[in-house]
Amino acid sequence: MPAVIALIRGINVGGHKKIKMADLRQLFTSLGLRDVRTVLQSGNAVFATDETDLARLQEQLEAAIRERFGFEVQVLLRGAEDFKVALARHPFTAAQLERGNHAMIAFLSAVPARAAVEALNENNPGREVIHAAGDALYIFYTDGAARSKLDNKRIERALNVVSTARNWNTCQRLLKLLGEVEAQGS
Repeated sequence: MPAVIALIRGINVGGHKKIKMADLRQLFTSLGLRDVRTVLQSGNAVFATDETDLARLQEQLEAAIRERFGFEVQVLLRGAEDFKVALARHPFTAAQLERGNHAMIAFLSAVPARAAVEALNENNPGREVIHAAGDALYIFYTDGAARSKLDNKRIERALNVVSTARNWNTCQRLLKLLGEVEAQGS
């Protein structure tokens, strides 16, 4: 019974596309997902499933959210091992990780073209440190993400992918929940 993380893009941000996490857990459970847990109010869920086709599961989740809540969202799914690999290959220094809310991982819907990542770096007007590896973009927001012009929309336009970012602190909370869900399945 594999554990999976769902990263839902753009819910509960600025009062838009509101979903209570209790309602999200209930929806996921109604789809046959087990041991559903959520982190924060920003669309992070960890669950167990027998489904091995994550692309099909992603489509099912997006359709169910659209039907139940009446709006479109993008859901990015990561299997347990893929998520752990994404965290393990981070380029952040120990000092950067101490500022965990400044260290972000943007999870991407596909591996971006190398030229697009280079162009993003070259055309970035801020002091962010950007590194790409696989289907993740690692960004250290030197001056904080709130003041940065390097937002999700800019990343998506530059790389031509769907993106949703989580800071290091949130990723650690997800990793902890992932371990708990995996232990349930043992």
